[in-house]
Amino acid sequence: MTVTTPATHRLTTHQRKAIVAGAIGNTVEWVDWAVYATFAPVFANQFFAKGNETTALLSTLAVFAVGFVMRPIGGAVLGAYADRHGRKKGLTLTISLMAGASLVIAVCPTYAKIGVLAPLVLLLARLVQGFSAGGEFGSSSAFLIESAARGRRAFAGSWQQVSVGAGALIASLLGTILNSTLDTDDLHGWGWRLAFAIAGLLGLVGLWLRRSVHETEAFQRIERGPRRNPLVAMVRDHPGAALRVAGITIAGTLIYYVWVTYMPTYAHLATGIPLNQALLANTLAMVVFLVLLPFGGLLSDRIGRKPTLTAFAAGFLLFAWPAFHFLGNSFWSVLVIEIIGLVLIVGYSANCAVIMAEQFPPEVRTTGIGLPYALSVALFGGTAPYVTTWMNAHHFGGLVWVDVAVAAVIGIAVYLTMPETKGKEL
Repeated sequence: MTVTTPATHRLTTHQRKAIVAGAIGNTVEWVDWAVYATFAPVFANQFFAKGNETTALLSTLAVFAVGFVMRPIGGAVLGAYADRHGRKKGLTLTISLMAGASLVIAVCPTYAKIGVLAPLVLLLARLVQGFSAGGEFGSSSAFLIESAARGRRAFAGSWQQVSVGAGALIASLLGTILNSTLDTDDLHGWGWRLAFAIAGLLGLVGLWLRRSVHETEAFQRIERGPRRNPLVAMVRDHPGAALRVAGITIAGTLIYYVWVTYMPTYAHLATGIPLNQALLANTLAMVVFLVLLPFGGLLSDRIGRKPTLTAFAAGFLLFAWPAFHFLGNSFWSVLVIEIIGLVLIVGYSANCAVIMAEQFPPEVRTTGIGLPYALSVALFGGTAPYVTTWMNAHHFGGLVWVDVAVAAVIGIAVYLTMPETKGKEL
């Protein structure tokens, strides 16, 4: 039994600086990732042959989903790199790859100019971003959790998701500003390129921050010991923990991507609400979400991981049908549904980094988090925008709630049967 002392609940100045630097760098990384989905309806017809707009959007979202195919590869390769060479080096590499790919998309010629090479360049850039994102989650989660006091691990881990949400918020804000200030021709001609260029240049800020932080003590301890292949060690010694991470992720990633990444586009297509209004509702709801996340982490540090995760999944089981049934073409309708959903998602997002990190010892922690998490995200998160768009285009939009409800049921089953890890020795 762990004895809790005041020191286990107090973050030192060094720990606070590490968490702040880690969170800001992670925000920049996820701006690059989220800009694609935010501007997909705008640049879809720039990279594919002109014709049916829905077909062009589905093709663009298919590239979005294909990017997720690389996430498990990135989770394995970059996770093993961070377990061998350090969290700091792993984080520096991931942000360099992500930002570079954004700049490539920003300057890529259109289909009208280079034909089939345009979607090919888009595909390759998105594959690089998927590879980077696969390594990012494990590296940043391990870094933040290992930088925290024992009694504040969920609080520290919540900042991983604060930074992911902040990245999506900045991307949504870019969408709102550019949709509101540019006319249609400018937005489709060069406005979307400006968003990718800004995201790519922000990567330089993130790179500087990540180069300035110190390596975690947990990694420094294992660096002095015997080394094994992290991927082999994870599969051989920790298969149950890896499967648990994959199961924990299913409900959280599917519902998160539906609400945070694609709900504005879905509301626009399904109800006819102007896209700039849907994006504004998403932006305001994200602000509420980001403010609540650290408090969700503090709640988890107090009452445990299982109760807060179970509340998230059970809440969506009850809310899935009303959310899609009452979604209307008014700003307030979208805003209320977005806020309720994101308040529930706090139960997952405040916990996911810490509970995954608590499954593994430090020598395989980044790989153990990154690979199974990325596999679940690829299967259930990356396909969510495509599936919801396809369902709406084929008159099955009224059944999207079923996907959310099924994911919630799976989440309840996993969360109720997993061991409680609050206070576990890392």
